[in-house]
Amino acid sequence: MKKKHFGFTLISIVLFMLSSCGNKPADNAAEETAYIMPPEIAALPDGTTLGLRAPEIEMPNLEGETMQLSSLRGKLVLIDFWASWCNPCRMENPHLVKVYDQFNESSFTKGEGFEIFSVSLDRNEEAWREAVVKDRLDWPYQLGTSEGARTAAAQDYGIQMIPMNFLLDQHGVIIATNLRGEALDQKLESLLAAE
Repeated sequence: MKKKHFGFTLISIVLFMLSSCGNKPADNAAEETAYIMPPEIAALPDGTTLGLRAPEIEMPNLEGETMQLSSLRGKLVLIDFWASWCNPCRMENPHLVKVYDQFNESSFTKGEGFEIFSVSLDRNEEAWREAVVKDRLDWPYQLGTSEGARTAAAQDYGIQMIPMNFLLDQHGVIIATNLRGEALDQKLESLLAAE
């Protein structure tokens, strides 16, 4: 009698687990596509020179939601340090909009898709918001605080002048720096996956 009860309980538990898994397809799909860092990449130190893993950036976006650079693993990512008061930054913004529209959904040899991770060094939040709207910076990763150049991100990346950017591969490893204008286009085109 005990064996039958144990068998029934075991079957009930297995059926419950299977039915629970079926109720959460989004979670299961997320787990299947989750980024897994290769051990040789995990062993790399963080730094801001070519071949090192870019330091983590964790900052609030325009809505106050905290966003992390590491959430973009698997994609090609351009970290762009800028500010609304920086004329060279503002002059570069139309080109970034064009590049984002052209390459956002592309497949690359070093990542699937392209994102821009914009870090504002503005101290005036209203000026930052107005510049994002005016320059049509429509990508979701618009980050900043009122600390300006004293933000942890600017300190970690040793930002001394802007605009400054870092191109990261799918593992968050820096593969190029300070790409502007045609140089950025050429680098992204060179990384496109063969069709």
